[in-house]
Amino acid sequence: MNQRETIGPVAGKTLLSWRHLSAVAPTIAGLVSVALVYAFEQPLFGNIKSDAATLFVFLWLFGVIMWCAFGVVRHADAVAWHLGEPYGTLVLTLSVSAIEVAIMASIIIHGENNPTLARDAMFATLMIVLNGLVGAALLLGALRYWEQEYNLEGARAFLVVIASLAVFALILPSFTKTEPDPNLSPFQAGLFGAITVAFYAIFLAIQTMRHRAFFAEPENGNHAKASYVMHHERAEGSLTYHVIMLLLTLAPVVVLAEFLAILVDFGIEQLGAPASLGGILVAILVLSPEGLTALNAALDNQLQRAVNVCLGSALATIGLTIPAVLAVGLYSGRAMHLGLDRVDTVLLVLTLFVSSFTFSGGRTNVLQGAVHLLLFVVYIALIFSP
Repeated sequence: MNQRETIGPVAGKTLLSWRHLSAVAPTIAGLVSVALVYAFEQPLFGNIKSDAATLFVFLWLFGVIMWCAFGVVRHADAVAWHLGEPYGTLVLTLSVSAIEVAIMASIIIHGENNPTLARDAMFATLMIVLNGLVGAALLLGALRYWEQEYNLEGARAFLVVIASLAVFALILPSFTKTEPDPNLSPFQAGLFGAITVAFYAIFLAIQTMRHRAFFAEPENGNHAKASYVMHHERAEGSLTYHVIMLLLTLAPVVVLAEFLAILVDFGIEQLGAPASLGGILVAILVLSPEGLTALNAALDNQLQRAVNVCLGSALATIGLTIPAVLAVGLYSGRAMHLGLDRVDTVLLVLTLFVSSFTFSGGRTNVLQGAVHLLLFVVYIALIFSP
């Protein structure tokens, strides 16, 4: 007997109506917010002041964008069930990456010149994902299931590309001789962007065609069957419906990001906050729904899905965001500094080193999760006390 037969026809219709309403609510809120922003653009953004009204507008846009981001993830998760792994997680990763690129591009183009924004956002994403989310997922999963299994070949494939691109994009620019700072010349920017795209394209070919099994959930008996049923019940609606709703929910994020960028830039200047705060804010905004997906997967004993989401997000941040922001920088004439300073370089190398040991076996436990969370605490502490 399925869930609808158990709760009765009337209750089942009510439940379905509430599910449908909750699925379309972010889209409606996003589209309405876009209409209001354009209708009242001059009074809202024409003369920004440090007052309660500006704070309210910021919280409104931030909340709507995050709500839409969760909506995007919800529809991407439904597409994931229809397509299966690893295509499903890939759709989720690409959707979130599109949000990240849209927000950063808007801040770069429409805000004051912040040459380290892309670097700060990518570094924050790597720290949040590889230490915060991975640590929390491993710790929570191990506390519930003692040990969890994942596909070792898939995790290694992720890490070898992540490590190469992270060093190539965030460390190497500090040692180039063409520029006297962590900036890239137009030729280097084009070369770095092209090579990064090539790296990511090769990985996608491996993930989706040649070695697709590396990224599939290990067989886990009755639990695998229960998880399949759970995802089947969540994936209501056709594939076409969820793809259309995903695009409609993503569109307001791209549009509203332009206006949020204006407020973010104004707030950082008024507060005298570190320039890296803008990048951290972008990372938190785009990673919140994806992080929730990874944590839920770990708690459901689907560690491979959590690994795919976390490591896929880290890889897409470098593989897709770097070429996009470099292209935006060249188009807008804004300088893009990608090279990290010495402290962040050490923290990044340590994170990649620890990650290689964490995913060197087929099982994870509490200790590995705790170590990554401690590294995340160090990262947060260095933000406020460098």
